[in-house]
Parts: sequence; structure tokens; C-alpha cells
Amino acid sequence: MTDKDARCAIITGSATGVGAAVALDLAARGYKVLINYNKSEAEAEQTRAAVVDAGGEAIVVQGDVADDAACRAMVEAAMSAWGRIDVLINNAGMTAFSGVDNWDALDNAVFARIYDVNVVGAFQMVRAAREALRANGSGSIVNVSSIAGSLGVGSSVPYIASKGAMNSLTLHLARQLAPEIRVNAVCPGLITSRWFRDGLGEEGFQKVKSGYESAVPLQRSCTPEDVSDAIVWFATAAPVITGELLLMDGGKHLG
Repeated sequence: MTDKDARCAIITGSATGVGAAVALDLAARGYKVLINYNKSEAEAEQTRAAVVDAGGEAIVVQGDVADDAACRAMVEAAMSAWGRIDVLINNAGMTAFSGVDNWDALDNAVFARIYDVNVVGAFQMVRAAREALRANGSGSIVNVSSIAGSLGVGSSVPYIASKGAMNSLTLHLARQLAPEIRVNAVCPGLITSRWFRDGLGEEGFQKVKSGYESAVPLQRSCTPEDVSDAIVWFATAAPVITGELLLMDGGKHLG
């Protein structure tokens, strides 16, 4: 029988990047973690292996958060394995790298898909997990948003709009789910992860990174580990904080 006293977390989109970093950080703190992926099966298994090698316990569950049945299946898998859920990290996300010169590529289908993953998916995960999170009396949800939703800058119009929606969703959920569940969001700027490199290409990524770091006061980008530190703090060590949107942008919001 699995130890029912150990705390447990679901991390969506956790095969690579920020999600993988969070899985490793929470496992190091004794959490059992559900690693979720949509397409990156090999990377998800690598992350699970890294958790196990570090002495943790993890399961891998495939599922697209835009599919409500997949969200419910993730919750059922965690409950079946461990009998409880203490933390939900809504990290799964997507964009279309499309600047002002390419707005014609942003049709209804692109908008709908980005919203389905970034906003509807997060809500569906919360809806599926809320009773399990509430049952422990101290559940925590952390949404991985972006400065795009606060500053109106980012990789594409639908991405910017979706992160604005996620920020509003975070505030609403913080009110509705208190006092048993805290809900916060991290809002990173540029992250030095594969996600940006895949979208921009290595040359494009390095150009954007150089421009970003020369413009912001702290002259640095976020690493996945930087973002994970903030997520884990919200999840495990901030008992009187809810409804917070934490900007992690090296000071970009200062202008």
C-alpha cells in the first residue's frame, strides 16, 4: 500500500522545461509527483527516471489538458496511486510564434486551440481536482502564466490574451476556493527553455535573449529552475498568500 501521508502533486506539461524542474524540486521535498505530457513521451519518462534516481516517486500520465476527460483521468490516476492531491501546477501551455507582420496566420482555429490549452485546460484541471485538494484543508494551485498577460507583450496575440485570461481566472479561483485552497500564479518573462528555442530557432532565440537581457534592469532571463523556485514556494511555503500574480521578468515591468 502506498504511504497515504506523503504529499502529492500533479504537474501538467511536465516532460521538459519548467514542469520538469518543478517535478524534481517537489520530489526532493518528499512529494509524490504525477508527470503529464501530451506528445513528449520519451522526455516524460526521462523526467520520471530522474525523480526516481533522486529517491522520489512519480507516475507518468499522457493527456491533453484541452480534453476534459484527460484532466479527470489525471486526477483519477493520482488518487488511485496515492489517495490524495495536495498541489496542482497548471503548467501546460502553447503559443503560435506570430508577430504583427503575420497576423493573417491567426485564424479562429489558432485562437481556439491556444485558449483551449492555456485557459480552458487550466480550469478543467482545477474543476477535476478541487474536491481532492479541498479534502486536505490546505491545497495549493499554482498557474504558470506570463508577463504577456500583465504587460501585453509576447509571442502572439492569442497567447497574450490567453495569459490575461489566466491571470483573471487565478484571481477568481482564489476567491472561490478559499479558505481550503490557495491559488496563485507566476508570470515569467523570457525563459531559457527548449520551448522558446523550438519556437524561434536557435539563432532567433539568441537574438531575442540578447535583446531582452540588454533591456531589463537585472540583465538576465529566467531559467526553468528560477521559475520552479517560485512555484514551489507558492505551493509549499506561503500559507497566507492567495490571489498573487508574481512577475518574474528581471524588472521588465518597470519600463
